[in-house]
Amino acid sequence: MRRTLIASALLLVIGQSLAATAYVSNEKDNTLSLIDMQTLQVTDTLPVGLRPRGLLLSHDNKLLYICASDSDRVQVMDVATHKIIKELPSGKDPEQFALHPNDRWLYVSNEDDALVTVIDTETSKVLAQVDVGVEPEGMAVSPDGKWAVNTSETTNMLHWIDTSTQTLKDSTLVDQRPRFVEFNKDGSRLWASAEVGGTVSVIDVSTRKILKTLTFQIKGVHPDKVQPVGIKLSADGRYAFVALGPANHIAVVDAKTLEILDYLLVGRRVWQLAFTPDQSQLLATNGVSGDVSVIDVNSLKVTKSIKVGRYPWGVVVAP
Repeated sequence: MRRTLIASALLLVIGQSLAATAYVSNEKDNTLSLIDMQTLQVTDTLPVGLRPRGLLLSHDNKLLYICASDSDRVQVMDVATHKIIKELPSGKDPEQFALHPNDRWLYVSNEDDALVTVIDTETSKVLAQVDVGVEPEGMAVSPDGKWAVNTSETTNMLHWIDTSTQTLKDSTLVDQRPRFVEFNKDGSRLWASAEVGGTVSVIDVSTRKILKTLTFQIKGVHPDKVQPVGIKLSADGRYAFVALGPANHIAVVDAKTLEILDYLLVGRRVWQLAFTPDQSQLLATNGVSGDVSVIDVNSLKVTKSIKVGRYPWGVVVAP
């Protein structure tokens, strides 16, 4: 009986992985490309707002949030019907956002206004606007919901927002042009990429101090082309994957020792990353080459390239 239950559970996980759909934002086409993760083929292209960038799923995977940057709106798509069901008052030029564990509070970077807008997604009301540094972009919320962290590209800082009061509590100086932040699973560490600085800072959340700054050296690639942007951390704590922009590689980092393990060659101008639900595969959007690279996480090999729209930027995978 126990073996039967285990086998059934494994089949369920495999089935969920195969049934998954990837959503890719094409910022030059104002569309989303949908990829069937079983066939690894584009199955549909959906029109959305102007210059779509950041993508985010609700915790129950029923809603897809879309940063329509040049429309100054966050659009909400029903995943089941692929229909835009409402638009949220995001503020000017939303590029990235993060959802609180309560599945209601959405923290949105407004690059043109040096603000983080906090929206109640159920009521569509703005709860707060928090002044941050110049050109805010990256956003992350800690697993316990205590902190919302924003990156300011020109100020070169991470801004720590206390979510209980929706006020700025602290700032951490990092290298030039921070673009993306990601908490590890237990919320003890925060990873932050610095595009112009060419580094990734690993930060102790309890002290908000930098533990280590990672640098990247790729044979045959000029250092100026190493521009870290998107980061994804595996749930098992084993790997960190870092998209290195025009270096056209993804760095594989041992998330425990903080040592660089490998570099994976992908398409041109790699932007953002997303795991499949079972984390057996990693997807990477390549803006200039207009494709998505598929990486087998177990073997750390790039297995396929999928052509999408013009300048793919964001990516998420729904089960």
